[in-house]
Amino acid sequence: MKMNFNFIIIRKVMRSMRAFPILVLILFLSLGVPSFADEPPAIQDNSFLVEEAYNQEKGIIQHINTFSYYVNSRDWSYTFTQEWPVTGQRHQLSYTLVDWRPGAFAAHGSGIGDALLNYRYQLIGSGDTRIAVAPRFSAILPAGNSDFGRGYGGAGVQTNLPLSVVVHPKLVTHWNAGATLVPRARNSAGDVAASRSYNAGQSFIWLAHPRFNVMFETYYLDAQTVEAPGKTAWSTTLFLNPGFRWAYNFSNGLQIVPGFAVPVGVGPSAGEKGLFFYLSFEHPLRFLGK
Repeated sequence: MKMNFNFIIIRKVMRSMRAFPILVLILFLSLGVPSFADEPPAIQDNSFLVEEAYNQEKGIIQHINTFSYYVNSRDWSYTFTQEWPVTGQRHQLSYTLVDWRPGAFAAHGSGIGDALLNYRYQLIGSGDTRIAVAPRFSAILPAGNSDFGRGYGGAGVQTNLPLSVVVHPKLVTHWNAGATLVPRARNSAGDVAASRSYNAGQSFIWLAHPRFNVMFETYYLDAQTVEAPGKTAWSTTLFLNPGFRWAYNFSNGLQIVPGFAVPVGVGPSAGEKGLFFYLSFEHPLRFLGK
């Protein structure tokens, strides 16, 4: 009876974004977050929709899993990103793989989306400084089938500029600005045109505890889609994304960070809503026996 009562409470709370702080408390207590006796290391994972400007430290690798679902569009996607430092924290390589089911092509099921090969340079600071900047450059590999809306249909490039600022010992903010270019994008009808998009993001991270963070993100995207041969059309999306994350730390250096958020469309995306799940594994290379 007690378990059923808890589920009823959680379901009712999720119906109202005004009750989000209550949802944080209920889930935080019910998911069995362990004692905070062992303070370090604190959480410095990427935000959910926004990049933080902290490269991986020397000898530390990270495996990031995300799953998102949007109710109105019926889109869902799963992503896997693996980040590796190169000799030290200054240079970082990573790749991102996607499994995607666009709602407009739901009858065709899910499939592999485009892949990203990423390089990030720690231009300023680190996770130990007040200000950090780490520009990213990515190659887009057209692994997804554009006939079913799972990719651009052509190779491209992407850049993003993350800026992280510690404004208070308990409050960190992150800012992003980026662009994507696909010279020969292709739609499901086979039409080809050059496609551009611009993104911006901002997040506040409240360090309620070194191992428990409350997050609020804003994400904006202005993107072109191929409409006809040589012709594109612009579309804009804007989401607010409240969420939280917590950490499990282990004596062998492994840190596991689950997280949850509720993206809500506003402005041009008003009426859309979704669920976002995050799961990260970060550990030293010696954890793998190297």
